[in-house]
Amino acid sequence: MTRTVARIIVDALGELGVRQVFGVVGDALNPVTDAIRTTEGLEWVGCRHEEAAAFAASAQSQLTGTLGVCMGTVGPGSVHLLNGLYDAAKSHAPVLAIAGQVPLAELGSDYFQEVDNDALFSDVAVFRATIASPDQLPRMLEAAVRHALGRKGVAVLTVPGDLGEQQLPSDRPARFSLNAPLSRPDAAAVRRAAELLDRSERVTLLVGEGARAAREDVLTLADRLAAPMVLTLKAKAGFEGDDNPFQVGQTGLIGNPAAAAALQDADTLLLLGTDFPYRDWYPEGRTVQIDTEATHIGRRVPVDVGLVGDTGAAVRDLLDSLTVAPAGSDGARARSHLEKARERFDRWRTGQARLADPSHDKGVLGRVRSALDNRAHDIRPEALAAAVDRIAADDAVFTSDTGMATVWLSRFVEMRGGRRLIGSYNLGSMANAMPQALGAQCLDRERQVVAFCGDGGLSMLLGDLMTLKTYRLPVKLVVFDNRRLGMVKLEQEQAGLPEFGTVLDNPDFAAVAEAMGITGIRVTDPADLDNAVLRAFRSPGPVLLDVLTNPDEIAVPAEPTVEQGWGFAVAKVKEVVRSHGEPGGN
Repeated sequence: MTRTVARIIVDALGELGVRQVFGVVGDALNPVTDAIRTTEGLEWVGCRHEEAAAFAASAQSQLTGTLGVCMGTVGPGSVHLLNGLYDAAKSHAPVLAIAGQVPLAELGSDYFQEVDNDALFSDVAVFRATIASPDQLPRMLEAAVRHALGRKGVAVLTVPGDLGEQQLPSDRPARFSLNAPLSRPDAAAVRRAAELLDRSERVTLLVGEGARAAREDVLTLADRLAAPMVLTLKAKAGFEGDDNPFQVGQTGLIGNPAAAAALQDADTLLLLGTDFPYRDWYPEGRTVQIDTEATHIGRRVPVDVGLVGDTGAAVRDLLDSLTVAPAGSDGARARSHLEKARERFDRWRTGQARLADPSHDKGVLGRVRSALDNRAHDIRPEALAAAVDRIAADDAVFTSDTGMATVWLSRFVEMRGGRRLIGSYNLGSMANAMPQALGAQCLDRERQVVAFCGDGGLSMLLGDLMTLKTYRLPVKLVVFDNRRLGMVKLEQEQAGLPEFGTVLDNPDFAAVAEAMGITGIRVTDPADLDNAVLRAFRSPGPVLLDVLTNPDEIAVPAEPTVEQGWGFAVAKVKEVVRSHGEPGGN
């Protein structure tokens, strides 16, 4: 039987193993969504905003390494996909977006809701095309999927409103032939890198998500080189935990002093599977970089030797080429650089644990600190993050909103065991945590999924709380409710500016959740924190835990500068003056 354009697309998604499609129904998409309705094993997840749909599809792709799918109908529906698709593109997540379009005969006439999709998605997509005839399928669909998976990016296929129901004159099954290549670096470059590392005395590894699949090889390399391992945020999942005696946490603004010192004390830096963008945090000295993308070599820091290829293959080749011996044998490297970094890291973690203790503010130092930065005795965000870390499952999936929620997760939640982490860590969008958790939970309704939400981020896409409720997705939403755009507040104060425009007039988010049919728990007393977190995680179905946290909490950078400290002091003086001398002052 001859199939329609819509049926060709939907059947192919099923063959690719796609289990959910996220979007908002209507107009040009009606034939496609109707085909989904009648397809066993493929679920339509109707979101309240297309941006949430794109975030959800991207999260699934990042967790599985396979294709995520979202849809947006004509005009505004497709426009709303953009932010979530940009996040997918920046995260190198293969996502297919099916976009609606006005009827073919009306294209170019400035028809109602007409938008030039090929122009709209030109910057975000590795492939974009508008179907002009049923004859172009399944060939055009195959090209879109191959581009998305092969180039790890976004492909957009636009379907005009009058084409979805049209039948193909000649039909055939879609053929994708999807085989991931394994590339090895140039042998001569490997030898040069090994020679450089052999004569280095203090090597530090900066390890990114691109090295996750080669974990055991990377640990072996760290041992051979007696090298501390600084992790990017996206490498937390896979390299944290007590079974990695080399890691010293993150660097950058969300990092810690031990990681910063491990980088600065090194005479050679080895980058493994990371494109860490913050150039100010790179040390001076020799650098070796391994990356699958040739264009990434040296674009952040000057590189002495670059190895282009699969991280695991490159590390194994390096291990075969190094002359430095394993630990405990003749010719092994002195381990003082590693031991010093680990001692610093352990001291820092001990201090952080004291800050995260809910009873911290009752001690002498805590009372002094509270008098300065927490006079209302709000809950410390460190304590909230640490409580979640203690109670959450060892295979939980975490998502985090960009901003202070990510800072607290980075410092107080360990990605031990089989935990995974998703966030907008390349685009840096607000409002990503809840819709990404939605996508993650759809993959496995039994696996624990935890979203670290900022109050500003949650309220931006608040409507899709209803999607969690409608599909009975048991996501645990942990809201850091500091009534602020916290990261912006910190940026302003570090620059010596008084806080402005960051105060949020929040509702009781727990009451809002209850009104939507979701369990809502509100916490205002530090003494109630642990029990509230435990109750939230033991409650069935979706839960929103609204915790009033201290808005004046300071996340000290790994290497605070004199300028930052002075700017913060000046800003605080300005805020005090304004609050006493200006109408509407905080």
